[in-house]
Amino acid sequence: MEILAGSLSAGLLIGMVFALVALGLTIIFGVMDIVNFAHGEFLMLGMYTALLTAQATGVDPLLTIPFAGLVGFLLGVICYLGFVKYLIRGPMVAQLLGTFGLMLVLRNLALFLFGSEDRTIHEGILVGQSFDLGMGIILPATKLAAAFLSVISFTAVWLLINRTRIGKALMATALNAQGARYMGIPTERMNAFAWGIGGATVTMAGALLVNFWSVTPYVGLLFTMIAFAIVALGGFGSIPGAFFAGLIVGLITELPGIWDFIAEMTGFDWMASVPMTSFKYTWVYLAYFLIMLIRPRGLFGWKH
Repeated sequence: MEILAGSLSAGLLIGMVFALVALGLTIIFGVMDIVNFAHGEFLMLGMYTALLTAQATGVDPLLTIPFAGLVGFLLGVICYLGFVKYLIRGPMVAQLLGTFGLMLVLRNLALFLFGSEDRTIHEGILVGQSFDLGMGIILPATKLAAAFLSVISFTAVWLLINRTRIGKALMATALNAQGARYMGIPTERMNAFAWGIGGATVTMAGALLVNFWSVTPYVGLLFTMIAFAIVALGGFGSIPGAFFAGLIVGLITELPGIWDFIAEMTGFDWMASVPMTSFKYTWVYLAYFLIMLIRPRGLFGWKH
């Protein structure tokens, strides 16, 4: 039972961070119907921003999150105004290849600037701290803080979109851009704002992740696929869907622990010999594949 409790708690914690990773992707798609293949590279830059800022200033890594969010917002707006707004005038294949090219540019720029070696944060108020709640539930302080701040960030974005005039304008642009334009809503600004919010949320997620996850210029690919799986499961354009799907995907990544629990309960030796840990992200990709086959709109999809 301790194995199961530990796996479930770990899955829920990382799932909350995964939800924040996918939030920006679902906002951009919901507003503009465009898939941002460079989403993971935005996260990677957020990780580097937090790490290098903490090392240069000596502040705790968690205090760099607002700065990482600002960098992500500016990066998102710049990418839209300087590049993406021209892509959306072309066919869908141009949009896909264009954001894929943006991914390669950002990745190789990071490779040139930072090198290819793994970097980790070794100092911080919460680094190395943990809370033992008993029953096999041990919560690393960095992951607990990341999950808590992810929920706060997620809630703030949800309130922004559902409780403010600019959020309602963003929703109107998402539902019918042409109609919103006729009603006097500056849809071009809304698109730029969507990219800014998408960039800010994912770089903030990167700043949270770097407290317990090593960063390289190649880390973005993993989180791009995780974000796609979450958005597909939750529903393209659905913010609540992204949150609950993030929790589900977080639990899927902890499937090896659940597998070990089942093996221990049933006494099947062959289950214990299966190296499930090596394939934990394979199950995420498999879930993504099955979701797209069975329910392409996802569990909470709202945009037709």
